[in-house]
Amino acid sequence: MVAKFDQRQGSSDGGAILLQAAERRLGLTSALAAGLRDDRQPGKVQHELRELITQRVMAIALGYEDANDAARLACDPVHKLLVGRDPSTARTWLRNLLCRVLKCSGSQGTLRMTEALADRVIERHRSVCMVAPVASPSI
Repeated sequence: MVAKFDQRQGSSDGGAILLQAAERRLGLTSALAAGLRDDRQPGKVQHELRELITQRVMAIALGYEDANDAARLACDPVHKLLVGRDPSTARTWLRNLLCRVLKCSGSQGTLRMTEALADRVIERHRSVCMVAPVASPSI
């Protein structure tokens, strides 16, 4: 048996597609992006705020905890799919861009993102509890 890993469009993060499905169901990255202020000039924006947040959240979930891998992941076809981009296109994001956007949002943006995350967690727990209520023990 011969195994070749020389595909130009190959990725080792295929399981991320399952994460994307869960994210779409929860709407976490959209909620996080909604809490941030985007002061960039609209005509010059190439990467929507939701895409930047999705890229970062997915990278962390896949074990890329710091942004040092951003340049390499920008070329990864699965990571392009995660943010809704065509996997055959060129790079999709820049590491420093998200840092600048988050820095411009300041402490109020951080607070709004924290509230959005807490709201999603509470909403998820409520929906789980309502679907499967715990039966009371019979005596």
